Amino acid sequence: MKKLLIGAFALAAALASTNGAWAADAAKGEKVFRKCKACHTIEKDGKHRVGPNLHGVVGAKAAGKDGYKYSKAMKESGLTWDEATLDKYLTKPKALVKKTKMAFAGIKKDSDRADVIAYLKANGN
Repeated sequence: MKKLLIGAFALAAALASTNGAWAADAAKGEKVFRKCKACHTIEKDGKHRVGPNLHGVVGAKAAGKDGYKYSKAMKESGLTWDEATLDKYLTKPKALVKKTKMAFAGIKKDSDRADVIAYLKANGN
């Protein structure tokens, strides 16, 4: 039993070191992103809606898109949208940035979050 647990922890650590990229599917992420399209665009030079345009968001500083009025909390968050931070935010936005303007409750499934992050990455150039 002890060897099994040690092996499971080693496997979990190896998978975690890839930030979930091993399972991420941008095509599936595009489908998950449909929920986001009510408030966000993702096209290069796309317009802001209720939320900011998300083209190039992976690796960007929070509150960094010109022409969008971010909440004070988001401006002061000091966040950079790397994969781990996006995963936390997309799980439950208000848990990471308490006074965010984003009203969306979050994406519950780990695989859906990984897929939508892969989609965001694929639409960042």
